Amino acid sequence: MRMLKYIVKRLLIALPVLLGITLIDFAMTCMAGSPLDALVGPRVSEDAVAAKEIALGLDQPFYVQYWIWLKQLLQGNLGYSMKSYQSVATMIGEHVGPTLLLMGSSFVVGLLIALPAGVYSATHQYTKRDYTVVTLSFLGTAVPSFFLALLLIYVFNIKLEWLPSSGMTTLGADGGFLDVLRHLIMPMMVLAIGMAGTNIRYIRSAVLEILGKDYLRAAKAKGIGQRRVTVRHALRNALVTVVTIFGMQLPMLLGGAVIVEQVFSWPGLGLMTMSAINARDYPVIMGVCLLSAVVVLLGNLLTDILYAVVDPTIRLDG
Repeated sequence: MRMLKYIVKRLLIALPVLLGITLIDFAMTCMAGSPLDALVGPRVSEDAVAAKEIALGLDQPFYVQYWIWLKQLLQGNLGYSMKSYQSVATMIGEHVGPTLLLMGSSFVVGLLIALPAGVYSATHQYTKRDYTVVTLSFLGTAVPSFFLALLLIYVFNIKLEWLPSSGMTTLGADGGFLDVLRHLIMPMMVLAIGMAGTNIRYIRSAVLEILGKDYLRAAKAKGIGQRRVTVRHALRNALVTVVTIFGMQLPMLLGGAVIVEQVFSWPGLGLMTMSAINARDYPVIMGVCLLSAVVVLLGNLLTDILYAVVDPTIRLDG
């Protein structure tokens, strides 16, 4: 009951936060200019543009446009694209799958890289192996994702011709599991390397802090093996920090996916978002922003719940 009350409380707090996020996003979108500016030209009269503006409600003040959008949202309607006239909900539904596949696989691979590397670096502190791991983690963080993406394309697509450089499936193929996997490897590695590079140092610091505790020194003095001390005691007690780190990855993965999907032409939300931004397609931009905000808020809630699972001493107030 205490956990249930805590979840309900956090969800109620998240509602005004979500409302504020949508208000700021809508204001920034409107400040970027009208989507009808691109129509102005010798073939389209100003009267036709003005009529289109009235039909779309873009002649209304900002707060009136936001109120209309919010009422439609409460009715379960995200609006329609100003460019393709498709339902925004339908467009998001068609593109969310590839993005979830890319983010999920990148998260798992990044975790599989960062966790053992961070623990290994901590247990070999101040050795050449430690310095090597830390240096590689700095490189993974410092190298821009678009540059790493172009480098992988040059090596594995142009030089070695091992992997495809764009899309999710091969044109004319059946799009089976292996085909999707070959297209997924490079964009997944770009996100995973950036994520692992950041998290290795956090995990290393967390494990080093636990290894310095008196009870672990006592365990070593009793003759317990280094591996058992590291896995059963140090790593287990460092999981709270690890949960915090990976709970922060959702915004980073969402932001990185926009760039990576653009470079690799991955048919996800990132590619759709960039197209909507270029066309100033307000409804699509707002739909993606709303989805991103919901995912981040739910990710933070899940992180708090995992605290109590990992560390039973943590109490969540109802």
